[in-house]
Amino acid sequence: MQNPFEQDKPIYMQIREKMEDQIINYQLKEEEQAPSTNQLVNFYKINHVTVSKGINQLVDEGILYKKRGIGMFVAEGAREKLIQKRKESFIEDYVVKLVQEANKLEITENEMIRFIKNVKGRDTE
Repeated sequence: MQNPFEQDKPIYMQIREKMEDQIINYQLKEEEQAPSTNQLVNFYKINHVTVSKGINQLVDEGILYKKRGIGMFVAEGAREKLIQKRKESFIEDYVVKLVQEANKLEITENEMIRFIKNVKGRDTE
């Protein structure tokens, strides 16, 4: 099996992001049982502590919750929380830099919108 993890990011963060992606993409629904730490350890063949660190962050943020003796579950409202968090990150990571560069290049707002629509149109083809 090829290593499914990127080299430039901690594995626990990638485990966390994979779980987040499954919630955002409705692969894991709210109030549905999530894979256990042991299942993830066996699937990815990685250290238990590494998996636990990523999962515990999701628990601490209220994305997952534990039912003692039963397992981990997706919290109600988890998908919306994740989408909101990712939108905020998207703005900071991409939009701010985009606007700063557009300002340097004297690109107008209308031009930016046109560029975005052109790029978005390529994705649907």
